[in-house]
Amino acid sequence: MVRFLLLLLGMLTAGRPGHREPAPYRPGGRGRSGPSVVYPAPEVGDDDTAWQGDEAGWQDPPAPLAPWHERPIGRTDRGYAPGGGSGPRRRRISTKIKWAAIVLVLGLIFRRAIASVVLTALSAALNLVGINAHLPNISFAWPWQTITAGTTTNTDLGPWVLQKIEGISKPALGQANFNFVFTHKVSKSIGPWPCWYASTFYAVAHASATVDLNPGPAWWQPALGHYRLQVFSRPASGKPGHVTVTMVLPQPQLPQSVHDITIDNIPSKPIDTQHSWTYPGFGCGVVLRPQFPQSELYAQAQSIAFYKSQHAPQVTGPLIKTAEAEATRTIRDNFIQPTLNALGYSLDRLVLRWAAPRA
Repeated sequence: MVRFLLLLLGMLTAGRPGHREPAPYRPGGRGRSGPSVVYPAPEVGDDDTAWQGDEAGWQDPPAPLAPWHERPIGRTDRGYAPGGGSGPRRRRISTKIKWAAIVLVLGLIFRRAIASVVLTALSAALNLVGINAHLPNISFAWPWQTITAGTTTNTDLGPWVLQKIEGISKPALGQANFNFVFTHKVSKSIGPWPCWYASTFYAVAHASATVDLNPGPAWWQPALGHYRLQVFSRPASGKPGHVTVTMVLPQPQLPQSVHDITIDNIPSKPIDTQHSWTYPGFGCGVVLRPQFPQSELYAQAQSIAFYKSQHAPQVTGPLIKTAEAEATRTIRDNFIQPTLNALGYSLDRLVLRWAAPRA
């Protein structure tokens, strides 16, 4: 601070008359006679170049600088403006720092809206990969808005949730595994004697049932009553509102073709064998035994498994049950609950009913 005051005092007194004192200059150098020529002393800030006369070499040095013109010890000319300016060079603020400050201010102003959007996107991403994480509930709001009780009405909330449901593009899948045994038989007559050979194999089948989570816009018409959202309480004092949702969906659809069934690898060794005992008896079985290719065994097992998935209660029951459970979990955790959480509500109950089969 003292140096800065001295610098300002020097700037004020540098231009006054009589400040600069002439310095005698003898061109002939020290100890030589001759007329003397008077040159003005160099001003503060001029380059540190010695004044030269007609002959080379340093002559009488200029008058010493006033104390307030002396350069601070350890200070170089880098801290001063070019041309001998008396003040420190002004530093410009980087453009990146300016933009960072602007973004920081905008982030503070719109922090609630940004936090709500980020949490909603994060919740959707986690649910997409199958992670059911409980994130904080932050309702969307602009800085000039205040979320109070009654800002979200039943009329606005219902269509908003239904819009999310109508965006579902994939059906829910319910799977069931079951095992069974089947017999593959080959017959061939040798002359007048009938001959046959049969083997019994063990197989494991996998079947899938589907549930259409979005049957189309016509399905959700209000007159049909397939969708109903009821608000019991609204968000207030930092507590979420409470909502129940009732939906009606088409019944799960059982496998529609044999291609909807998969069979595990069938063991090459049968669990039982039978053959005809007519003449030539054992020789008949030996002749027909190689005629059991895996492709024929797989096709036969797949056909049997498809029939069981359509008619066997021990197979159709688990198929429908798992499909209904998967549909409920998908539509609640991936679509309804995240949407309500983003609006400040909590889903108390989801009732999912199944429409009667079409005639």
